[in-house]
Amino acid sequence: MDFKNTTFVLITLLLYGCIQKEVDINADKVKSYKTHLSDSNNLESKSVDKLIQLNRALKNKTSENYTQLAYQKNRLHYSLGQFDSLVFFHRKFFRKTDLKVDFHDAAKQYYLMGYYYDQVVKDSDSAFKNYTISKNFYERIGDSSWVGRNLLNMGTIQKDFNDYFGSKETITEALQLLKSKEDAIYIVQSYNLLATNHRKLLNFQEAEKYYNKAIKATESKNDELIYKNNLAATYIDSKKYDKAIFLLGALAQDSLLIKNQKEYARILDNLAYTQWLSNKKVALQAFLAPLQVRKENNDKRGQIASYTHLGEFYSQKTPIKAKQYFDTVIQLSKNLKIPRAEKDVLKFLMKLEPKNVPLRDRYILLQDSLYAQELKVKTQFAKYKYDDKLKQESILRLEKEKAEKELEVSRQENQKLISIAIGGLVLTLSGFGILLLVQRTKRLRKEKETAALEASFKTEEELSRRLHDDFGGKLNHAMIMLQNNVTNSEVLNVVDGLYSQSRNFSREINAVDTGSNFKTELLEMLRFRTPSNAKLLLSGTMDMDWKSVSHLYKTTVFKVLQELMINMGKHSKATLISIGFSTTLKHLKIDYADDGIGASIEDLHAKNGLRNTEKRIESIGGNITFNSEKGNGFRAEIEIPR
Repeated sequence: MDFKNTTFVLITLLLYGCIQKEVDINADKVKSYKTHLSDSNNLESKSVDKLIQLNRALKNKTSENYTQLAYQKNRLHYSLGQFDSLVFFHRKFFRKTDLKVDFHDAAKQYYLMGYYYDQVVKDSDSAFKNYTISKNFYERIGDSSWVGRNLLNMGTIQKDFNDYFGSKETITEALQLLKSKEDAIYIVQSYNLLATNHRKLLNFQEAEKYYNKAIKATESKNDELIYKNNLAATYIDSKKYDKAIFLLGALAQDSLLIKNQKEYARILDNLAYTQWLSNKKVALQAFLAPLQVRKENNDKRGQIASYTHLGEFYSQKTPIKAKQYFDTVIQLSKNLKIPRAEKDVLKFLMKLEPKNVPLRDRYILLQDSLYAQELKVKTQFAKYKYDDKLKQESILRLEKEKAEKELEVSRQENQKLISIAIGGLVLTLSGFGILLLVQRTKRLRKEKETAALEASFKTEEELSRRLHDDFGGKLNHAMIMLQNNVTNSEVLNVVDGLYSQSRNFSREINAVDTGSNFKTELLEMLRFRTPSNAKLLLSGTMDMDWKSVSHLYKTTVFKVLQELMINMGKHSKATLISIGFSTTLKHLKIDYADDGIGASIEDLHAKNGLRNTEKRIESIGGNITFNSEKGNGFRAEIEIPR
């Protein structure tokens, strides 16, 4: 082996070794990724151990499941309460423009962030934004169920900020998307939320309707109690006190309330308050008992309701005590940052102290502040939705433009090949088509010639029969009369009949004048063939432009109508004949009708004259349709190409 060959072999072995090493390294990476992913999904593993496996798997950034791993990692950070890490890695993995994000993973991740800002941070602004982004990703993958769930969360936020109109619109949209069995709980929540919006907007009838829908649809007994309590509150607002008392009284007896002390206190407080509003005698303990339950369960919002109701209870009897309860409400509302509760209780205090200017000023300040805040929130949420709509339209437009460009490039790349293929195909098909067209033209011409020849033979046969049977028979009769020395007058009568018959026969077989006199000759033939006891009605003859009709077609029309009139004169016993002419862009149409005795279809086909008529029409590419029944006259519809 010479030096060159030896060098070549060594270089080849070296390159092979490098390539094999690279393949082994990549194989190890894939194996490591799959192993770490499997370990992270192991339910037996602790969350911290899962997180370690996910971090190892995420080192392989080329993985097609990269964003899926990132979502799983962030979900673990949330479950472990590592919220700083959640926010940090959310920005790292899902807000980088250079990362190709899977839409499904992104939809879940932004929903997780919306839930985090909604439930943990209580930042409704950020929660609304993230729910909106999640909704958009779910829309792009066609998951209407999760689109509806995001809308439900967004509508809840709007309701919490008193944007009842906006919330109603959002929840209505959600209900149109929540359709599956898995969405049942969210549909029920939507009914309840929609009812609350209507209640706050004083649409009590609609509120009752949707609360009843929620009650009927829910499978949770605990939720059913809540919805029924909400319905009772609607009855109170609409002053249907008897209905509220009946419903609340039944709810108060439910054994499930032992496990839900918060709702139990709400029911008892609402029941006592409703009884008081309906002027029933109510013991103080009826208000104090639910207040005590709320204190024991640290239900501060519930305490606001109890103290407000106690203040109202004492307003007429003991105003000083009432003011004490109202002052407690003010302190709680300030601590809980619920200015609306303070504003509501200030209305009662202003009635107790109508000359207290600071109270009035505080009420006006809160009212103006709340109005401004609600207006800002409504405008803000509306702006989010509007901006998001514009953004989505822009994204769709860009995607469409990109797809169109890619399609155009692909079209140009394949245009030459397609053009060549189409050119060859067109040439082949053209040749084949021309061949078929020539053969078809010959076949149609042959068929027309055959039809015309058959019609001619049929006509000759009919003429021969009539010459033999009619004319020949009468001529023979005249000869016999002469041989038997019959009087000249009788013989002359027979000869005169023969003359009239020969003249009529001549009219039938003579050539048709298709020139300028065609119309006149046609009308004369029709009148001549009309029996003396019958009436002929013609229509459309004045509008017919016979100059544009060919010699062959005019001859055919003349002969066909003549045969129809002869057939009518012999068999139909008609007293009224109607013939109408009309034209379209492509056809000449003739409608013939008489009130004669008619005939069955079988009888019509048995008549030679009518069979000849069909042959004549078919020979020029036309069509004739007979319509007749015994006792109901005769009709023929003729259509001839122009």
